[in-house]
Amino acid sequence: MDNKSKQASDSSHHIHQENIVQHLKIVEDDPYLKPYENAIQGRHNHAIWKIDQLTEQGKTHLADFASGYEYFGLHKTIDGWVFREWAPNATDIYLLGDFNNWKDSEDYRAKRIDGTGNWELMLPEGAMRHGDLFKMHVYWNGGQGERIPAWTQRVVQDEHTKIFSSQVWSPSEPYQWKNNNFLAKKDPLFIYECHIGMAQDAEKIGSYLEFKDNVLPRIVKDGYNCIQIMAIQEHPYYGSFGYHVSSFFAASSRFGTPEELKELIDTAHGMGIAVIMDIVHSHAVKNEVEGLGNLAGDPHQYFNQGDRREHPAWDSLCFDYGKDDVIHFLLSNCKYWLKEFHFDGFRFDGVTSMLYYSHGLGEAFISYGDYFNGSQDDNAICYLMLANILIHEINPNAITIAEEVSGMPGLASHVKNGGYGFDYRMAMNIPDYWIKSIKELKDEDWKPSSMFWEVKNRRPDEKTISYCESHDQALVGDKTIIFRLVDADMYWHFRRGDETFMVNRGIALHKMIRLITASTINGGYLNFMGNEFGHPEWIDFPREGNGWSYKYARRQWNLVDNKDLDYHFLGEFDREMLETLQRVNQINNTRIIEIWHNDGDQVLCYMRDSLVFVFNFSPSRSYTDYGFLVPKGSYRVVLNTDSVAFGGNGLADDSIEHMTVPDPLYAKDQKEWLKLYIPARSAVVLQLNGANKRFE
Repeated sequence: MDNKSKQASDSSHHIHQENIVQHLKIVEDDPYLKPYENAIQGRHNHAIWKIDQLTEQGKTHLADFASGYEYFGLHKTIDGWVFREWAPNATDIYLLGDFNNWKDSEDYRAKRIDGTGNWELMLPEGAMRHGDLFKMHVYWNGGQGERIPAWTQRVVQDEHTKIFSSQVWSPSEPYQWKNNNFLAKKDPLFIYECHIGMAQDAEKIGSYLEFKDNVLPRIVKDGYNCIQIMAIQEHPYYGSFGYHVSSFFAASSRFGTPEELKELIDTAHGMGIAVIMDIVHSHAVKNEVEGLGNLAGDPHQYFNQGDRREHPAWDSLCFDYGKDDVIHFLLSNCKYWLKEFHFDGFRFDGVTSMLYYSHGLGEAFISYGDYFNGSQDDNAICYLMLANILIHEINPNAITIAEEVSGMPGLASHVKNGGYGFDYRMAMNIPDYWIKSIKELKDEDWKPSSMFWEVKNRRPDEKTISYCESHDQALVGDKTIIFRLVDADMYWHFRRGDETFMVNRGIALHKMIRLITASTINGGYLNFMGNEFGHPEWIDFPREGNGWSYKYARRQWNLVDNKDLDYHFLGEFDREMLETLQRVNQINNTRIIEIWHNDGDQVLCYMRDSLVFVFNFSPSRSYTDYGFLVPKGSYRVVLNTDSVAFGGNGLADDSIEHMTVPDPLYAKDQKEWLKLYIPARSAVVLQLNGANKRFE
């Protein structure tokens, strides 16, 4: 038994008891939650009641309940094949495929299992073969239609007709895992958000193996320890970025086979890289033939009734989390990706949409009462708690991240403390802040005090993933930070020696924004693929409006590899920045101590462990002998945004050892003056020589 399995087995016996709240720690930590204590307790009690129901009062485990993928769908048996589907509204189900000329036949007619909504078909050995295409032909009162099974684990699209079909997938040689005992490093998480299809220079869809061979080595070299892969679950429309899912248990065949995805993950683990998946349980595509929209004549089999069935902004369908069969489907989906593909966890998409009946649309969320006013979907909240409990029951070292914008308290607190159980939440305020600053403020009006507050604006009991920009800011209709800063000069003046004022400004601020964001994390830092080197242009997937072109659905690695262009400066800085932050042992456990800020000067200084971070955001004023009170000693420069190696001016001599200057007023505190030359629009990181303890 590998380490993960043993840990999961040991922990599963205690999971129910561990998650019973003895006291609401999140209320103790935040007295403003006191008026809502009963509501918080009620939500928790709901989840524990549901676990008791699903596990027969603890006689089984939640992981046992979430094993639907082992029962439903198509499976090879000792004697042949078995197919099962949950379709309570169906009156008849046939399998159609290459094996029977796509026609109904008695040999391929399923039978309803007595007293259930489940259907089953047993087939002999030669009834189908690996690689055969098939669908269900479902009948119901008043209608019929071809459908892809909900639990299918392989879906392919015909290159010519563009029609999707299930595919029999039972390779003679299943993938053999090489790195079974991998444990993700979580302090800190440096996440590289990526998309397999657009991860290559060529104007085409990239593959799992191309990513493994060409992109993984870059990620390792750049210092990231986790990849977050988008668009894994099968989706009919490539341009949806993977967010309109049709087949939840099928790894997208656009990028290759299931074995090739497993090889990618296994290889990443061998390189010390954790792999998490961008999982979509907040909604589903409307499609009926490919998706779950009308599987068997009941449009509400998986989805809400009435006006709540359709998402008003996303053109998609909303799950009914109050149904045990839907919870079974979604929890089984979590377990499937963990067990079958060895993913190390998930970033849950669209959590705000799940939490509120309004999906958070048009809501301001300006007071705590907005989180407890009866507009929350208690069934969705229950599901999210169960999902987190399940995931950590299966793999105690798993990573779960919530993409959530409303600020719901307790989201990233442990369930036993009254929270929802996520390990981290996305710090979605930070990219919004940077975009707003760049768009609305003159450089002279940027205030370090405001920046410092924003990057640290989080609940002390919840870990966050900080980021300057993600894929959201790179899509058509938006702009990346580098494009907002440099604009059209990216096209004409990004060659060494030909930089304009706008280019130099953009390069300088791009580095400074990243440094202040990454150095103040309390959980992790995320970067979207290519943004670390200022990838030009937006992401525009093939569509009718652009002639189905792949020109903008790719990453131009040749740009960062070309030393004659300025992109490599940003890439080199990103690499050195992460290496510098990893000098701090368990950085998440170190305090961020403000040393100084002056909005008039636009100067900020703070310490973290033995590192001193100094920023001068002034666009025009450089300072000589600017003093900061720090622990006495000698300091050496370990990172400078103004270094020539990073496209800067190299105005300071970074080889100098900086000795602090004593001041009798601060002798008893063992603080002395560190006096520096700090050029305009630059930042420097210094390390206390010989430091062997953290300074408080």
